[in-house]
Amino acid sequence: MKMMILSICAIGLASSALSQTAPAQNPNAPSNPAVSAKEGNNPGAPAPGANSFTEAQAKSRIEAKGYNEVMSLKKGDDGIWRGAASKDGKTHQVALDYQGNVVAK
Repeated sequence: MKMMILSICAIGLASSALSQTAPAQNPNAPSNPAVSAKEGNNPGAPAPGANSFTEAQAKSRIEAKGYNEVMSLKKGDDGIWRGAASKDGKTHQVALDYQGNVVAK
């Protein structure tokens, strides 16, 4: 009887330890996060996609990249916010994609 109880406890501990391992990486997960967590832009920015930034958030994100006088922001059918902004005394056309990449032309 003692042996059976010890065996059940050992099995319980082993299954508990196995269930706490890290989940396997999903090979089908997208490689492009919704918001870029690194400095700089992702290659190919601005990327089209479903953009959840509000106009105020888009303006704030552009300003955080050193632009001011952000104006005429419009979100296109491709999900990219476009407008004009000033930086270093010059006016630039700017774009903000769903990943938070700010691109100037």
